[in-house]
Amino acid sequence: MNSRQISSYILILLTLPFTLISAKPKEPVDYVDMFIGTSNSRWMLGPYAQEPFGMVQLGPDNQGNVWMGGYEYAINSVSGFSHLHAWTMGGLMIMPTTADLALTNPSADSPYKGANAGYHSRILKETEKASPGYYSVYLYDHEVKAELSATTRCGIHRYTFPERKESRILIDLLFPTEWDYGFNVKDACITKVSNTELEGYADCQSGPWSNWNNNKLHFVIRFSKPFSQLNGWNEGIEKDDIQSIAGKNDIGAYAIYSTTEGESITVSTGLSLVSIKQARLNMDTELAPLQYDFDRVVAQTRNKWNELLGRIEVEGTNEVDKTKFYTNLYRAYAGKQTWNDVNGQYRDACENIQQLDHGNMYGGDAFWNSFWNLNGLWSIISPRIVDDWVTTQLEMFKHTGWTSKGPAGLEYSGIMEGSHETALMVAAYQKGIRKDGEAIYEAVLKNVTETGIDHPCGGSCGNPLLDVYIKQGYMPMEKGVVSKTLDYAYDDWCVSQLALALGKKKEGKALLARSMNYKNVFHPEKKFVMRRDSLGNWD
Repeated sequence: MNSRQISSYILILLTLPFTLISAKPKEPVDYVDMFIGTSNSRWMLGPYAQEPFGMVQLGPDNQGNVWMGGYEYAINSVSGFSHLHAWTMGGLMIMPTTADLALTNPSADSPYKGANAGYHSRILKETEKASPGYYSVYLYDHEVKAELSATTRCGIHRYTFPERKESRILIDLLFPTEWDYGFNVKDACITKVSNTELEGYADCQSGPWSNWNNNKLHFVIRFSKPFSQLNGWNEGIEKDDIQSIAGKNDIGAYAIYSTTEGESITVSTGLSLVSIKQARLNMDTELAPLQYDFDRVVAQTRNKWNELLGRIEVEGTNEVDKTKFYTNLYRAYAGKQTWNDVNGQYRDACENIQQLDHGNMYGGDAFWNSFWNLNGLWSIISPRIVDDWVTTQLEMFKHTGWTSKGPAGLEYSGIMEGSHETALMVAAYQKGIRKDGEAIYEAVLKNVTETGIDHPCGGSCGNPLLDVYIKQGYMPMEKGVVSKTLDYAYDDWCVSQLALALGKKKEGKALLARSMNYKNVFHPEKKFVMRRDSLGNWD
């Protein structure tokens, strides 16, 4: 070994300890793979920037109005970045553009130039990055790097532009969501407050099958750089240099800039289902303390996720298993949403403004047998979330008469056979998370004693045909599916356990006996649950 090799060897030995010390170990949040499960997935489960149970799920869409629409990993394009990805709900799409002006988005497969082009863009797949609270991608056709992050009720975008005499930031209020029918905009308005701020609303109606979900999304949008002009469109009619634009259906606006190479513009958004004033309050409360700084928002949201995921420590050396575990743990907190504002205001199922005195109002897809997994997980590592779920249900019971099995936007979806919010509420009392057992009992007892109805404010609530189940001892196949018997019997059992815990022995024993109705659809010879008609004949 010559003197030069000896010197190099000594240098390596001297620097090695410092290299080992500086190598930062992976944290739980680093194991989350945001793209696992995003092919053939659902509207509410994309690679979105969001907080746990965030109202804002800000991220890319690239499909039309199709079942399981929204984001599809296999499609190498982006239609735009929308803020609401709650079940049966959508709202506020934003997209930076520099190519030929286009104000429509026919489909991800439409041409990228010419009269029929949409404002969507192909992407370079290798540039697509995501982690809890962050998403970024390079928009090939607009030559823009897009980065996204979010707080609970606010979004923040950072767009890095090329040199252009005309760069645009589009705000679109009508765009494809998950369903074949999509949602429509009944009434909307975008108003220029200044050349750095817009405000507005979009009164949205879900598709025909889910028309119980009507919500008015209010928003405030702030730009880090003043725009030179604001233009808009409504139902194919373009308007230049506007102060505001109002209408229905296809409606939007775009801010115009002259940009230099590598110039970044930050767009901050505050949302509320209550009012524009509340949207501004949410923005001032959640983004102002972070100085509307994109990197600070990313860091804060990452830390929140890391604290939550880090409540479970996985030992061992199998990195693949750790990725699977923490990714699935992340998903357990990424598919539901918070619907109250920072000061506790929210809109109930009848669109009246209510005021919480504590906790949060949650919503999303239904509690599909969540007693098997999610309820237990939530109660162990995040009991406050279970506490808030019960608050949500008791608030709905208090103001609109029933608990809700699928409170998307705090509405009555009626999507599930049984009322499995009952199991979560009873468990919260059994585990000591809630102390108000009598209030819970009053709410859940209604689900097993009064036949479900079509709610006067839209949707359905309770257990439909409960009277038939009670009279027959099972659900006859002429009336409903056999699983109603199993679900209704389980609801009976849950309420019976709460009754017994509260010392209501008579009521508890009666419901416990009725919960054995599941045996009435268990075929004694075939050993399967099977359908029966109203005369007792097996299918």
